[in-house]
Amino acid sequence: MRIANVEGRGSLVIDGRVVDVETATSGRITSDPMELVDLRNHPLMADLVADEDCDQVSESSLGPPVPRPRKIIAIALNYRSHAVEANKAIPTEPHVMVKFPTCITGPYDDVLMYDLEMVDYEVELVLAIGRQGVRIPSSSAWDHISGLMVGNDVSDRNEQFRPPIRQFSMAKSYDRFGPTGPFLVTPEDLPNRDDLEISLMVDGELRQQARTSDFIFPVPVLIEWLSRYVTLEVGDLVFTGTTGGVGDSMDPPTYLRNGQVVEAFVEGIGTIRNRFVTGDCQ
Repeated sequence: MRIANVEGRGSLVIDGRVVDVETATSGRITSDPMELVDLRNHPLMADLVADEDCDQVSESSLGPPVPRPRKIIAIALNYRSHAVEANKAIPTEPHVMVKFPTCITGPYDDVLMYDLEMVDYEVELVLAIGRQGVRIPSSSAWDHISGLMVGNDVSDRNEQFRPPIRQFSMAKSYDRFGPTGPFLVTPEDLPNRDDLEISLMVDGELRQQARTSDFIFPVPVLIEWLSRYVTLEVGDLVFTGTTGGVGDSMDPPTYLRNGQVVEAFVEGIGTIRNRFVTGDCQ
């Protein structure tokens, strides 16, 4: 299934057409997009079909598929290529940071850079938790995942590396620093959930490209490790890390400029496209 937030309403996109889930289920599932993350609702949703009266999906109508995550966990250095370019040793356990839930924005929204001069991109595969669990064994990890999205872990490198203490979480959590989408795709609908192409372009220039099989910690390992002492809840998001090619690692470092368009892609899910602009929403 391809789950979408269409003008604030939980929907399915079937053959390019929008099925409003509340209407199609006669109210058994509400219009709240967060209801569609819950795996308990998926059997009922799986029986829905699109008819000729359903509208074609349009980019302008799409919001973040999981608009109000309870928590967002982000993984650092989970691609071998990124560890190499950062001159870091390959980690033996995951390294974790957080993004604040208010950073989430839509797949085609503008991303605000305020007056910052060191804003960077990070394409990531994003997991949405669909079933609560703690101490989840890797063998059943996929049973707790509702779907996968494309994400861009936007980062203010100036704040991230500000001495004397690095500020990873704050630097990645400004408003709109978490575009996600365009759809939440259930794992069974992906060509190979453990080996997906992932890439990012800036103004049409390819900057990042890899496959998720390059993960140091594959999805089942991450879920088992994260849930050792922390309960994963329905609606939580996991940003699984970025690959090599970030602007901060270029020679010289190259950060985003006003008006540049960043396109992040994951095979089988689609592309999110965000224009980066100076200023804020006030």
